[in-house]
Amino acid sequence: MSTTVSDAAPGQLGHRQIMTVLSGLLLGMLLAALDQTIMSSAMKTIADQLHGQTIQAWATTAYLITATISTPLYGKLSDIYGRKPMYLTAISVFLLGSVLSGIANSMYELAAFRAVQGLGAGGLMSLALAIIADLVSPRERSKYQGYFMGVWGLSSVAGPVVGGFFAGLDSFGGFEGWRWVFLINIPIALVALVVVARYLNVPHKRVPQRVDYWGAVTLTVGLVPLLIIAEQGREWGWASGRAFLMYGVGVLGLAAFVAVEKRMGDAALLPLRLFRRPMFSLTNAVNFIMGVGMFGMMMSLPLYLQIVKGATPTASGLMTLPMTFGILVAAMGSGAIITKTGRYKKFPIIGLGVLTASMFAFATIGVDTPLWLIMLIMVGAGAGLGLNMQTLVLVVQNDAPPKDMGVATSSATFFRSIGGTVGTAVFLSILFSVVGDRITDAFASARTDPAFLAAAAQNPGFSPATGVDLNNTEFLTTLDPALARPILTGFASSLDTVFLVGGFTVLVAFALIWFLKEVPLSMKSGIERAADAEADAAAPVPVAMH
Repeated sequence: MSTTVSDAAPGQLGHRQIMTVLSGLLLGMLLAALDQTIMSSAMKTIADQLHGQTIQAWATTAYLITATISTPLYGKLSDIYGRKPMYLTAISVFLLGSVLSGIANSMYELAAFRAVQGLGAGGLMSLALAIIADLVSPRERSKYQGYFMGVWGLSSVAGPVVGGFFAGLDSFGGFEGWRWVFLINIPIALVALVVVARYLNVPHKRVPQRVDYWGAVTLTVGLVPLLIIAEQGREWGWASGRAFLMYGVGVLGLAAFVAVEKRMGDAALLPLRLFRRPMFSLTNAVNFIMGVGMFGMMMSLPLYLQIVKGATPTASGLMTLPMTFGILVAAMGSGAIITKTGRYKKFPIIGLGVLTASMFAFATIGVDTPLWLIMLIMVGAGAGLGLNMQTLVLVVQNDAPPKDMGVATSSATFFRSIGGTVGTAVFLSILFSVVGDRITDAFASARTDPAFLAAAAQNPGFSPATGVDLNNTEFLTTLDPALARPILTGFASSLDTVFLVGGFTVLVAFALIWFLKEVPLSMKSGIERAADAEADAAAPVPVAMH
């Protein structure tokens, strides 16, 4: 006889039952996590094959837009209709997007199909965390959320390797090698569908509530232009006509969104009353700021490893293993301690402190910094992230009313994703606005170096004015090391500036997190809390005797 969630009393699940459900959730999350990392080492090959190198950014931008916007929608709909149907929908849409992406014949088609993938991905992570919140009490939840960190760790290692492997194959199983970057999702998604459909039987009472379609529309109108300009602004120019058009439409869309949410009240896609809860507002502000710094760091490190240290994309992915190690150890270790003690405030404080120190340490690295030292800093940065990522979600979930568990959980992912988009755009803009001058200064300093002068004499065709193309740095692999050094020095110096700004950004989050009020963690699961709330609402109101 198979064991399902429904065999147990609501909220009283055993470890084995939870692990059965968790296996399906982990597969769903693996789809989203692997998709982000597997593309990094395969994108250049894919763009070459589809003759779309100059527009390849749209394949990433389209995915990012739909994934970000659909995240709060999944959270709200799951509160109304239940987690299971929405999670099955998310997996199915992601599966459809993967199949379509695997048969795309142009970069424009791939961008459109990646948008479909993103529509599914928006629900994979946030709903998995919401489902665990339904099944397990906050006190026990960190123990299980550590498995999610393990999935992210696995994907960060396997993604670049698998992506590079398939991208390097001419064909496999009758398809071009790069297409398996997407087609590999099919068996994983099918298994996840079967497990979730069979075992995820969480009790749910449908909420008789309107769906906030206008909220979804106005949020889309507000965020799409801002996400586009965040991705394309460096190419278009931040003060160009197109940029100002995007700013204007985005601001108007967000203003309309706030007006709609105010009018919709409890039925709102992102109920404004949640922002009156101090812990919800504070935690999501920290989530946003941490997302800015975190994604800025994760964008800058591969550039440093590939350009300054000369690593391949696959090798640079493997070189970040120490960060993954730090994340896993810190997340699982803090989870076990939270489960045992019920105390959590010290972890985000320590985590953001360590992350800030790590960012400032990254701001000191140069061309000759040994890899062992860089990897040691990575361990610290990973530990800082690991102490925060699941703890901040736990704080939001512990504070949220049971009826808002889905939308509250998705908000944590939503604000971190928005912060990540802003961080990537801002830090790339900083990097490319200063790198030209830094390289010029480095060349000026090198004119007194005998090794540089000797190399320049042997390569009369090279000059800083004509020999440096920042759009394609592959020439550095064949350039005389003495001539390449000023370019590497300029890049390293520019990345130091990026890390320095990131350090001050995370420092703001570190200052804010001290205002976090530690509320005792509930010993009841989301299902039990919802049942208690329903019983309280149904209880007769005592009538005063006169």
